[in-house]
Amino acid sequence: MIRYTRILITLLLASFTFGAMAQSAQTIATSSSPYSRFGLGDIDPALLPQNLGMGGIATAINRISGYNNINPLNPASYGLINYTTIDAGIYANISTFSQTGQANATNNNFRLSHVAFAIPVSKHSALSFGLMPYSEMGYNNIQTQSKGFGTGSSADTNAVNYVFNGNGGISKAYLGYGFGIGKHLLIGANMSYLFGNLQQLSSTEIPGLFGSLNSRTEQDNSVSGLNYDYGVQYSFDFGETKHLVLGYSASANSKINTTSTYIVSQYTYASSGVENLAADSIVNYQSTKSKIQLPQINHFGISFQNDGHFIIGADYTMGHWSGLTIDGVNQGFQDSKTFNIGGQFTPDINSLHNYFARTDYRLGFIYDETYLNLNNTNINRYAVTFGFGLPLSPNLTSFYKINFSAEVGQRGTVQNGLVRENYVNLHLAFTLNDKWFQKFKFD
Repeated sequence: MIRYTRILITLLLASFTFGAMAQSAQTIATSSSPYSRFGLGDIDPALLPQNLGMGGIATAINRISGYNNINPLNPASYGLINYTTIDAGIYANISTFSQTGQANATNNNFRLSHVAFAIPVSKHSALSFGLMPYSEMGYNNIQTQSKGFGTGSSADTNAVNYVFNGNGGISKAYLGYGFGIGKHLLIGANMSYLFGNLQQLSSTEIPGLFGSLNSRTEQDNSVSGLNYDYGVQYSFDFGETKHLVLGYSASANSKINTTSTYIVSQYTYASSGVENLAADSIVNYQSTKSKIQLPQINHFGISFQNDGHFIIGADYTMGHWSGLTIDGVNQGFQDSKTFNIGGQFTPDINSLHNYFARTDYRLGFIYDETYLNLNNTNINRYAVTFGFGLPLSPNLTSFYKINFSAEVGQRGTVQNGLVRENYVNLHLAFTLNDKWFQKFKFD
């Protein structure tokens, strides 16, 4: 009875999480970065906190400290899952933005981050499914320019405000399968359904001139379609506990659907400063269907693990973002390169009296040459990560762990009129390993 109750509670929690995340992806701005304005928004890595704490290494990672670990970045890893595994978590972000001549601005965000399941199918294969973000969009900035003369302040009747804002996101619901061939080779694949809404507004306003006719361009994109991931891992064993793993995974350059609405309208402000209803629509295109060509993304990884003691590894990712097109229009991005390095140390996984000796300690570093080049300047990202794996008291068939990770980093620069973003990303997740479908024998 206890087992069925636990399953029911888990399914209810998953249903609530799926619904909340889907609602978030479609209606709420889940990012607060001006760099999310471009393309499909900020792209989320398909990583859970236990990997993020190690600098984001995942391509050659499967089990971590003996725990079954769900790793959607490389579905080949599912082949080593032998317990029913559940992982669900939350995410928080704190960002500070700096720009020459402007006061610093700070934004905070909080949301559910993921829910993922894995179920063994046979001794050397498992099925995984879950929901996580694919991209996030959320920005709001104003550029003020003087026309001809004046100070350029918003109170100047000659000043024009250019207002840019956007919100939304794309979610990723995936179903994957991984299996082992022999003792060393793992192969797997994911099929993902991407869905969500992206809304972007661009307005031109003259705030100091009462009765002036302002204009706004609004574009909404409803995105949906299938994408595919595949991967392989090969291990070299040095004894029973030491393993060198090589990994490769990729996300295919699929085409997905988008239905867009494009409206150009004119409006005025009342004397109280409240925006009036739009006076008219100059352009109004509804439900225009087109395609988004996603980029091919390749991940290469290597790791060395001494079971129960330590893991070290490195990843290299190449994203062919120069091939991203929306409605047949190339977005003008450059190809990206990302370097991840990190690891984990567990002092004594079998300690009976020292809890901190059983705790996993994680550290890593990230260098990311992003796909953005603005004002002839590459937008790069640097970050250090750390995290902890906090084990909870197990029973005969169940193992629990709380995983926490933090990423402290910087993106962009204040040179050439750009924005420097200093950020802290926090992730907290609960991991369960359990023998759900086990037959008990009695003498």
